[in-house]
Amino acid sequence: MSAQPIHPHPEPDRVPRNAEGIAAALEGERRMEFYRELLAAAPEDAEGVLRRWWCEAMLDTDPSGDRFTEAVLNGTLPTKSVAAAIARRQAAGLPVE
Repeated sequence: MSAQPIHPHPEPDRVPRNAEGIAAALEGERRMEFYRELLAAAPEDAEGVLRRWWCEAMLDTDPSGDRFTEAVLNGTLPTKSVAAAIARRQAAGLPVE
């Protein structure tokens, strides 16, 4: 009998979803900007600050980031219109705000 799980668990996030993990993934002035924004946030806004900066930290630590940057600078990154993105979300029954 195997000890392997039936449903494999996804890999953990590169950046832990907390202030310490986010700060560790950011460098220099960006880390200080994160701390300034988090400390200035009202308690009800702190979650939004953490969420936004977690996304920034995930982008900063993306191993494919250089490839995406190069594609953007070369004008070869595939894009879609906002209307297409909204239509896709509506078709999937997802909220559009």
